[in-house]
Amino acid sequence: MLDEYLEPEQVTEIYQAYLFSAEAHEGQHRISGEAYIFHPLSVAQILTEMRMDHRSIIAALLHDVIEDTGLGKEAIIKKFGEEVALLVDGVSKLTNIHFESKAEAQAENFRKMMLAMVEDIRVILIKLADRLHNMRTLGVMRAEKRRRIALETLEIYAPIANRLGMNQMRLELEDLGFKAMYPMRSRVLKENVKNARGNRKELISKLEQAIVNRLEELGLKGDVLGRQKHLYSIYKKMRSKHLSFNEVMDVYAVRIIVESVDMCYRMLGAIHNLFTPVPGKFKDYIAIPKANGYQSLHSILYTQYGVAIEVQIRTEDMNRVAEAGIAAHWLYKSGTDSSGNNAQVRAREWLRGVLEIQQHAGNSMEFLENVKIDLFPDEVYVFTPKGDIMVLQRGATAIDFAYAVHTDVGNQCVAVKIDRRLMPLRTELYNGQTVEVITAPGAQANPGWLEFVKTAKARSNIRALLKNLQFDESVELGRRLINRNLEAFGSSLEQIPQSSIDEVLKEFNFKNFNDLCSEVGIGNHIPIMVARALVGSDESSDKINLKAYEEKHKHPLSIRGTEGAVVSFAKCCLPIPGDDIIGFISAGKGIVVHSQACKNIADYRSKPEKWIDVEWELEPNRDFSTYIRLMVKNQRGVLATIAAAVSDLDSNILNVDIEERDGIHSSMTLTVEVKDRKHLARIMRRLKTIDMVDRIHRVRQ
Repeated sequence: MLDEYLEPEQVTEIYQAYLFSAEAHEGQHRISGEAYIFHPLSVAQILTEMRMDHRSIIAALLHDVIEDTGLGKEAIIKKFGEEVALLVDGVSKLTNIHFESKAEAQAENFRKMMLAMVEDIRVILIKLADRLHNMRTLGVMRAEKRRRIALETLEIYAPIANRLGMNQMRLELEDLGFKAMYPMRSRVLKENVKNARGNRKELISKLEQAIVNRLEELGLKGDVLGRQKHLYSIYKKMRSKHLSFNEVMDVYAVRIIVESVDMCYRMLGAIHNLFTPVPGKFKDYIAIPKANGYQSLHSILYTQYGVAIEVQIRTEDMNRVAEAGIAAHWLYKSGTDSSGNNAQVRAREWLRGVLEIQQHAGNSMEFLENVKIDLFPDEVYVFTPKGDIMVLQRGATAIDFAYAVHTDVGNQCVAVKIDRRLMPLRTELYNGQTVEVITAPGAQANPGWLEFVKTAKARSNIRALLKNLQFDESVELGRRLINRNLEAFGSSLEQIPQSSIDEVLKEFNFKNFNDLCSEVGIGNHIPIMVARALVGSDESSDKINLKAYEEKHKHPLSIRGTEGAVVSFAKCCLPIPGDDIIGFISAGKGIVVHSQACKNIADYRSKPEKWIDVEWELEPNRDFSTYIRLMVKNQRGVLATIAAAVSDLDSNILNVDIEERDGIHSSMTLTVEVKDRKHLARIMRRLKTIDMVDRIHRVRQ
């Protein structure tokens, strides 16, 4: 087969690679007992069927040499060149993905796989061929290992094959994974499918013959092929849509292959004249290809035989790309193969997106989560104001669209127009809508967006921006805390020499002072310990008379309320400006502010080094939440009356909890936003004047 499309000297080089690999694996055997060389040979055979270039086939023959023999990368470079060595090295890095390992290790290996794939897409094609052969020979493994490998295949490798448009490989990986993961379900489903096809063989033949006859009448040329449903596709549809087996099998599938794009649409007209189209079930993937480059016309129709039929119409080029995806680039390297090139371009675009996700992900676990989201696209197609088509996954919102346009557009988004109407940013998008994003300089991403965004790009960019904001906030707070504690030693950061700072950074294992300040700000390091190290004091922290210093100088930390995530307000007491407050340094959270009257602060008295005196700034620049409880009469309109009164006093009700007491009265707990104690007092006085309110008091839970 190699000599059908490769040059003789390339075939010779592949044979030399076979000899090299056979010698390297001499004496090694697979679990099945066969010589190990049969595995790389089989992987090379799969790539040969895909008509991959000769270097990919050489790399397939050598793909386990670095990992499983004593030979290194240098030996491959010397014999076969740098390009082959890089491919082999890239695949070798992928062999350590194991589901039984710790989640962090698995995620890190997955990240390495995706980055190797970004550098040279042939790496993942070799890995997919490697996985396909392993799945074909999985039967010799013990049951537990079979299920682990099958889960890995269904969750990662089959979706990657799908994302790259490699439908034929994806279907085989899914069916093999399904068989290994759920052997009983697979066996039962396979038997039912066999029976159903046998029982309906005559009906399927009639449908195909009706189509062929109509095409002959109209003088249209096309190959009519019955399309079989794959087991895993049937199983997924039954589970996701809660359908019975008969409901899934009631839709018959036919594929028609024609010569040109123009003929695709003419053929569609002929089929729509033969059978009745189902409204809303026509999809034109030729005008608007799928994200992986797939092109075809899809239509579901009712037939005179009382069953539905799905018809797919495409050209030969489109069919090849639908089956081989990016591999079509190597399968047919002709200048007219625009479909194959299109799949290649779309794959590259996706990989660039993967690289951007990796750059913004905080760790490998987050990267794995985001890419898995990106691996299961169910597309929705919307338009920019200029008429350009944007492809997003189904369920995507206006914010997802903004980030798809550009990261800066997403970060600075303040409003959105959908079909020229202002709509909420969380609005879900549907096919055919025109979306316009309104931005403002200086605007920033909102943490609340993470609750509804769907795309990996939007999620990773929002998280990255918020992390940077939190870092800046924690650095500022950390500096204030360190400076405040340095005053106990009669010093300040401005007076500490750089040499002392460098020694402390080395002692605490930080690269720079901002990182140390950030850790202090979020509560992972106690500021008094850092201050002691900076001044070089030998005294232990419990001997430093910080409390006596504070009594003398009375210099508590000022709380503005705008410090961000590094300063939070305890849910148990919800302090507001005007309350006497105290701060508790909590690891990972920064400073948690409690009211001095809060009953929970007694639980923390055993950790005096974590308490910090705080006070409100004169004019905190934000609203604060607090609880008030009312005993009200059960009368129509009581909640509306109370809400109107609160709104009149420039406040807002965030939450209402109502509990009926005796049939006549109800207890109503409101979470309201106030500026300070005076503002709260005005609200409570106003509510007392309402006839339906019997009692009212502030709640300190």
